[in-house]
Amino acid sequence: MSQSESESQITVVLPDGTELAVDADASVEDVAYEIGPGLGRDTVAGKVDGDLVAKEAPVHDGAEIEIVTDGSDEYRRVLRHSAAHVLAQAVLREYPDAKLAIGPPTDEGFYYDFDDVDLDEGDLAGIVEEMEAIVESDYDIEREEVSVAEAEERLADQPYKLELLEDLAENDETVTFYSQGEFEDLCAGPHVASTGEVEAFDLREIAAAYWRGDEDNEMLTRVYGTAFEKESKLEAFLERKAEAERRDHRKIGRDMNLFSIQEVTGPGLPLYHPPGKTVLRELSAFIEDLNLDAGYEYVETPHVFKTDLWKQSGHYDNYEDDMFLFHVGDDEYGLKPMNCPGHAAIFQDHSWSYRELPVRYAEDGKVYRKEQRGELSGLSRVWSFTIDDGHLFVRPDQIEQEVEQIMDAIDVVLETFELDYEVALATRPEKSMGSDEIWERAESILERVLSEHEDEYVIEEGDGAFYGPKIDFAFEDALGRKWDGPTVQLDFNMPERFDLSYVGEDNEEHRPVVIHRGIYGSYERFFMVLIEHFEGKFPFWLAPEQVRVLPISDDNLEYAYEVAEQFDEFRVEVSTRDATLERKIRQAHDDRVPYQIIVGDDEEADGNISVRDRKERQEYDVERDAFLAHLQAENGEKRLNPDFLAD
Repeated sequence: MSQSESESQITVVLPDGTELAVDADASVEDVAYEIGPGLGRDTVAGKVDGDLVAKEAPVHDGAEIEIVTDGSDEYRRVLRHSAAHVLAQAVLREYPDAKLAIGPPTDEGFYYDFDDVDLDEGDLAGIVEEMEAIVESDYDIEREEVSVAEAEERLADQPYKLELLEDLAENDETVTFYSQGEFEDLCAGPHVASTGEVEAFDLREIAAAYWRGDEDNEMLTRVYGTAFEKESKLEAFLERKAEAERRDHRKIGRDMNLFSIQEVTGPGLPLYHPPGKTVLRELSAFIEDLNLDAGYEYVETPHVFKTDLWKQSGHYDNYEDDMFLFHVGDDEYGLKPMNCPGHAAIFQDHSWSYRELPVRYAEDGKVYRKEQRGELSGLSRVWSFTIDDGHLFVRPDQIEQEVEQIMDAIDVVLETFELDYEVALATRPEKSMGSDEIWERAESILERVLSEHEDEYVIEEGDGAFYGPKIDFAFEDALGRKWDGPTVQLDFNMPERFDLSYVGEDNEEHRPVVIHRGIYGSYERFFMVLIEHFEGKFPFWLAPEQVRVLPISDDNLEYAYEVAEQFDEFRVEVSTRDATLERKIRQAHDDRVPYQIIVGDDEEADGNISVRDRKERQEYDVERDAFLAHLQAENGEKRLNPDFLAD
């Protein structure tokens, strides 16, 4: 190759590590054609250095390139982005004065935000019908690059688009539009070739959202939808959504009187009713037993601190916008967004010898984070939540042993609830503190513990905290959805900021390492997972009401109370409602009570009981002592399902 030829070419890197020489002005599509004509024809979009881009996007020297076709995992995001444009086109046909904001793809579908349009759920059917007409028309989706000045003219009546254009104009002289039929939109893409590809779609709901997620901005109307490559995949998704709605913890929470979030208290601030608090108490007692067995000491920190503490810990710089702040005189205070600085302050208040480490603090600590109102949802995202928090102050040589102990506790929880999960090891981010040596050692320790536990895990490069690497667990519920759960984090930052130390065997001061750990993560999120995973049918040991005694008639009430007294170590109630036995049974079933004890004249005469479970299995002439012994075993062993009666 001549020097002039080499100067007019660049080298890109393919997924298998192969290097490919292409023209200096090559696009993603050009790269695909260089690989092979068939791939070039099939190209829908591409990934350049991990970013999803249009197939017309230029590549650069050394770029890592992936080609996206309709068989690629990323194709679904491209399809959903195009579906968002079909939605916007349909809305403008139905409501010509609507103002367009943004319409990105999401993990579950897509949405588009609109202003100057009044929509409710009843309007979705008409919009879907118009979208179907657009799909049927099979308009070509065409990309066009125009100057910023021309873009301003095209967007003269779209104020939100003009605001986006202003941001783009700071770095670019040209921008891209995508058009289909009479519709065009300022957009970076990528998109599929035509609207006809958007066949399997559905609109899901309407919500409110602030422009750019800022509560000081206008409230917009957000329309959510989803799209898939095939109708069969859409149908499967809709079936999962229907099942999710049946299991929705907000609905079950109301039905079972577990919790409420009321307008009068403020958003994201759950109120736990007696049945819900009962479940939380049991969850807390479970973790407390694990903590005490592992040598933790319980501490308590206030809900409010002077912000001097958060400035010292470094959290103020990162969390100021998410904190609830207020002034008392000249001093600024804040509701605590995390518990660790308080635990560090407790450790700092004492002189420690190396012999006294590790020091393990535990606290069911209530914290407060000012999430965007539009992101609040039931117990999954709230302003106020409780972490089953633990912080360990350890010598460097104790890290591995303590992490192993934490992993053992996490194993107990996962096995007790039989929850599926995924594990990730998050490594050093670009912005971090600490020496290369200590990071390498910390990461190798976490890797070794994961290997010894025989956990399959993925490496999330650069996703660790700025203060240290971490192991993250994600619970998978009955519907296959992932939720953040347990975490183990190594921290070299807090000991420096708080000047924490212990006196070593050499009589010199040394820095401890802090291990942050949460077994549930937060009670709110874990409670939500359990409600939906079990569909409110909690294991016997967790159930707010464990046994309900059903007298067949009022004549059997006295015997019913006698039976209930024998079982009073459990959460037992006597049904006194004026109803037939069938209605009492149905109510207990609807209330998801694990066991019903039925007593009538025959049972009273024999001194026995009949037992029925929520699977509608029943056994007659049961000895009371035998059933009591079974419940004690089922409760103590934390079995997941009522198992006194065989199928």
